[in-house]
Amino acid sequence: MSDRAYAFFEEQQKARGINIDEVKARLKALKIETPSWGYGDSGTRFKVFQKEGVPRNPFEKFDDAAQVHKLTGIAPSVAIHIPWDKVDDYGKLRSHAESLGLSIGAVNPNLFQDEDYMLGSVTNSDAAIRRKATDHLLECVDIAKETGSKEFSLWFADGTNYPGQGHIRKRKAWMQEALAEMYGALSPDMRLLIEYKCFEPAFYHTDLADWGMAYNLAQKLGPQAEVLVDTGHHLPGANIEHIVAYLLDEKRLGGFHFNSRKYADDDLIVGTVNPYELFLIFYQILSAAGDSDAGVRQNAESITYMIDQSHNIEQKIPAMLRSVLNVQTQLAKALLINHDEVNEAAERHDVLGAEDAVRRAFEFDVTPLLHAIREEQGLPHDPMKAYLSSSYGKDILVRGKGGASW
Repeated sequence: MSDRAYAFFEEQQKARGINIDEVKARLKALKIETPSWGYGDSGTRFKVFQKEGVPRNPFEKFDDAAQVHKLTGIAPSVAIHIPWDKVDDYGKLRSHAESLGLSIGAVNPNLFQDEDYMLGSVTNSDAAIRRKATDHLLECVDIAKETGSKEFSLWFADGTNYPGQGHIRKRKAWMQEALAEMYGALSPDMRLLIEYKCFEPAFYHTDLADWGMAYNLAQKLGPQAEVLVDTGHHLPGANIEHIVAYLLDEKRLGGFHFNSRKYADDDLIVGTVNPYELFLIFYQILSAAGDSDAGVRQNAESITYMIDQSHNIEQKIPAMLRSVLNVQTQLAKALLINHDEVNEAAERHDVLGAEDAVRRAFEFDVTPLLHAIREEQGLPHDPMKAYLSSSYGKDILVRGKGGASW
């Protein structure tokens, strides 16, 4: 993209009252966490299609993640999943990450693959199984302390398939009891990010089925507990940006697991099915960042952005590149919203004028802007093209097929 194209873009935005220097600073500050499991063989509930060159251990997952950060400049941390990423020496894994310019992000406990958890983990009617699950949560706190992680992403498959299968209110109490014990083990600078999901694998009821249940639990635990919104964990038609706005106003929006869905939890690359939804989520966050309430502003600035995708048919590293670049693109568009113009139209009851002021930002081509900030940061204009023209994808084929899978 030529300097002339960027100059024209900058002139356009200044005429609209947009501070381009502020937009560029916000984009350069963006950080998106990538998941270790997104680099390995993982996929649908039916079949994992193994790829050549996938990581054989957690250390190689970080090697691949470093390529994404090197080319984009916006993916400096990697979430780990236990026991998928279990190692004998977590200090060694931390040192390896840091040598690559990365840090270890959120620790994700796994409470859904053990045989004992068929009928629930922390909500199982068997006290011994609940104890086992709670001990795993405490193990993850210890791992976080070794790795320097400050956050936990908590998703539970717990639920029932049939009426009468479980006592819903008792299960609610057991969930709170387990998380309260975990919460008590946290360091003061740690956060619990509580995720929810409307259904699957439980089809009658899920113990944490929606944002309200997650929010209620976070409130009861304390200020170090917040809600994690997975963009794929909602029924069709759900207004996710409304949920985002509500949680921001309550100062309890902890983070995101970004993916895309057509029907439910499809784990597709974020922004590929409904990019406007992603744009509107950022609209709500940016609106909160300018709020008169300092607590709302602080919440908007402390959100953790994470990718949560299982790339089944795609090549892993290019899929992750596309994921983080799609998030960056929609944030860039949202930063072009003139909030004064929107609010003034809304105050005049100019419905179409307000809608137009939001949509117009979405319709801008932000390619010149993204090329400009990458050039200023010494990054390739087109990270995907740079990766595909490098030898890295061919070099890792020596790993063979069937590396680190679920």
